Amino acid sequence: MENLFGLMDHEGFTSRRCIWVNGPVIVGAGPSGLATAACLREQNVPFVVLERAECIASLWQKRTYDRLKLHLPKQFCQLPKMPFPADFPEYPTKRQFIQYLESYANRFEINPKFNECVQSARYDETSGLWRVKTVSTSESARNEVEYICRWLVVATGENAERVVPEIDGLNEFSGEVIHACDYKSGEKFAGKRVLVVGCGNSGMEVSLDLANHFAVPSMVVRSSVHVLPREIMGKSTFQLAMMMMKWLPLWLVDKLLLILTWFVLGNIENYGLKRPEIGPMELKNLKGKTPVLDIGALEKIRSGEINVVPGIKRFSRNQVELISGDKLGIDSVVLATGYRSNVPSWLQESGFFSKNGFPKTQVPNCWKGERGLYAVGFTRRGLSGASADAVRIAQDIGSVWKLETKQPQKRTTACHRRCISQQF
Repeated sequence: MENLFGLMDHEGFTSRRCIWVNGPVIVGAGPSGLATAACLREQNVPFVVLERAECIASLWQKRTYDRLKLHLPKQFCQLPKMPFPADFPEYPTKRQFIQYLESYANRFEINPKFNECVQSARYDETSGLWRVKTVSTSESARNEVEYICRWLVVATGENAERVVPEIDGLNEFSGEVIHACDYKSGEKFAGKRVLVVGCGNSGMEVSLDLANHFAVPSMVVRSSVHVLPREIMGKSTFQLAMMMMKWLPLWLVDKLLLILTWFVLGNIENYGLKRPEIGPMELKNLKGKTPVLDIGALEKIRSGEINVVPGIKRFSRNQVELISGDKLGIDSVVLATGYRSNVPSWLQESGFFSKNGFPKTQVPNCWKGERGLYAVGFTRRGLSGASADAVRIAQDIGSVWKLETKQPQKRTTACHRRCISQQF
């Protein structure tokens, strides 16, 4: 039961609803936030999940293309406590993954507070608590709420905001320019000349989808890239790498992977794709740069249906000039230029998170900060890394929770009289 009262903020003129959360606040209702909430539920720890969108997993539901499938086998992508349905294929589709997440939220009774955009979160030294201020993103009202809690879990992830690079002349281009997060299908681009900026997994898949829909895609490759087959000898390449890493040093695993890849894909440098000097798994560990898992784009590159071009010098009204000096006439641009963390825009803390929005400490110790601050989904190791973080966080909070709930006399909110409403 809640008792709701108005509360004046520190400036004394804005009415703000204030809620005491009897447990952690989790910011973000994507897979990382849901996994943490489920693990906390198993520990019988109450929590509140805040989500700026009106649905769970908004990245998957709103900012992914239609043809998307999980790049890794489902056993590497399932969240804690609940495997994928047995009848799901090895690489579930976007719709199937969303269905799985919705079932997951229902099973563990996770009911996020939607349309709540976190404006700021800061640690109050006086009270020893976190103060999380939100603004409603609902069109019907603009309500401000302040959540006060002992633990704060940052689950907004690595891909919270799109990256749109500044490219000379792009604002002069007369055609359509969209980010890959707004790309759904190549159907509307049939017959059009489309420049795809970026050659990661998104850039490769968007180019493939465009070619399949009879567009004329040109893919900009500005730097080196590892392209691996999704499967080698019927086995997931990722699964094969994980197996080898249990027994072999990293440099040898990379060498074997590249030899096997050469047998399957041939020499990709013949098609304008230069490999990095560092091996794929080492590069992933050092810089978080994921190798591209090919699902058909390389065949289209070989056949000339996808044109690989070097970096961009500048755009003009209806064409692009490349650093090679060549000029291409184009109708549309898709920016497959990636995403970034948005943590620095709202978390007022500098000890645990760096300016790029990632924890300063290295894997596997990047899940726990000080003063009740946690991070989940920032390992650059996909859903398996987020799941491991979620389990650790819930166990860490749960151990304190269980110890303290055995001593009812110590459970009091009397020292938090300014906080009127309670969430259980």
